[in-house]
Amino acid sequence: MNRTGEVALLIVAHGSTVNPASSAPTLAHAVDIRRREAFAQVECAFWKEEPSLRDALFLFDPESIREVYVVPNFISEGYFTQTVVPRELELDGRITTRSNGQLWRYSEPVGNHPLMTELLLKRAYEVAPNAAPGETSFLIVAHGTDLNENSAVAAKREAEKIRALGKYAAVLNVYMEEAPLVSDWPNLTKTQNIVVVPFFISDGLHSYEDIPRLLGIKERRLPNRRSKEERSPDRPGGPETAAPCGPLGSPPSLQEIFRCNPYKIDGRNLFYAPSIGTDPGVADIIIEQANASAKS
Repeated sequence: MNRTGEVALLIVAHGSTVNPASSAPTLAHAVDIRRREAFAQVECAFWKEEPSLRDALFLFDPESIREVYVVPNFISEGYFTQTVVPRELELDGRITTRSNGQLWRYSEPVGNHPLMTELLLKRAYEVAPNAAPGETSFLIVAHGTDLNENSAVAAKREAEKIRALGKYAAVLNVYMEEAPLVSDWPNLTKTQNIVVVPFFISDGLHSYEDIPRLLGIKERRLPNRRSKEERSPDRPGGPETAAPCGPLGSPPSLQEIFRCNPYKIDGRNLFYAPSIGTDPGVADIIIEQANASAKS
């Protein structure tokens, strides 16, 4: 799609009143897209943060911006993408013409794009580059329950697509609150290595606390940590290769929990990754979804 100075991008997301990290990936993707100068203006709006979805109606000057592409930074279609966002942005469907003549195009959420499969594979490799795929189980974790049915379906879809590639010994969609449960991973998998990727837009309570607890890694002493003597620059594998996991024997917290792989549990290696929505590649998907909406 050929851009003009009259085209803007609006990335909409959920946000949170209690977790400031919730909006961080969306804001980071917006910064990346601004650098590319693919749009005359790039803005974000949130359901639970500022600027609000209602504020977004006034972010684009109709004299200079004639088209606004709206991309939901959500994992799947559901209540927010089908009801909340259209209502708050006063959208009539995929294409809405405002009284001032401004055209708003509404795309599918980022989680629906085929590139999401590539990002999941990339994230799995990044977190466990030395784990032989044939000896590794790949777990995609979603929330589950009837309150978030579509995200469970999206996780199942991605697991099926990756399973069909035959790269891993097993590929499973697992959930926090419905079967198959992520907490049952020791029984669901038989391989030496297990890679776990949360299928969420941002890191927050679920990825920092809930899933680690369900995996059995939240309160574990970290096997990767080294004593002061072991971290000495005079020893092989000194400070430049030591895992940045804080004091020896202390429990992991926040970002540390993703940097202390692998976790040794009952003689097996468990690798835990950040949520897929934090991958910089999501910025490419946002642009792709905007491109797709231009053709609708």
